[in-house]
Amino acid sequence: MRGLKGKVVVVAGGAGGIGAATCQRFAQEGAHVVVADIGAEAAAALVQRIEAEGGRASAMVVDLVDPAATAAAVAKVEAAAGPIDVLVNNVGWDMFVPFLKSDPAFWNKIIDINLRAVQTITQPVVASMVARGAAGRVISISSDAGRVGSSGESVYAACKAGVIAFMKTLAREHARNQITFNTVCPGVTQTDMLEAFMEGAGDKEKLRTAFTRAVPLGRMGRPEDLPGAILFLASDDAAFITGQVISVSGGLTMHG
Repeated sequence: MRGLKGKVVVVAGGAGGIGAATCQRFAQEGAHVVVADIGAEAAAALVQRIEAEGGRASAMVVDLVDPAATAAAVAKVEAAAGPIDVLVNNVGWDMFVPFLKSDPAFWNKIIDINLRAVQTITQPVVASMVARGAAGRVISISSDAGRVGSSGESVYAACKAGVIAFMKTLAREHARNQITFNTVCPGVTQTDMLEAFMEGAGDKEKLRTAFTRAVPLGRMGRPEDLPGAILFLASDDAAFITGQVISVSGGLTMHG
């Protein structure tokens, strides 16, 4: 895609699943990929894999819930790799817990990982883009749960809906800076998080069958289904697109 070669791209939550697939695709397009993740070993392994394939990558090991640590990590990345051109927010975690069986400690954990971490890394990255007058790109990975709701995921869905509203608001606030903010919403996607979610919900295989039947294209999503939309929104081809939401769900949800 046009305009990605040589760009510095930070993928938050980049060490596994959709994040890892996205990192690999950016590297294939010639970007310098920064794998930002709390998991040091997983991030280092992905960096090695990308470099073995001829790409450029580095790791940014940080707890994105910690504002001071995140701001310091962003500054360190920019000092070493150069100014950040693209930020992909892919941090996420959930468990199957009906709302009436959940408690405030669980709510706080879900909110910290799925909403606050997005805000925490977006602020210093966008501040840097504004300060240097760069036409940057920010793409956040939300979820179709944030668009239509999802049983057993009340707080997660609320956070993912918050990510959509957060991105739309920043798109308005920073249009004058030529920084675009867009959201990609996966549907049911085969990741470790989904496996853990189905395990917690009870009959795992019954749920897997139900999810598959619900998707018009006849299968659950895979991590490699997402990078195409993400890279498009980061590319020069999407320079006039901001404040938008794209569902990558095999048709599970179909509305504007």
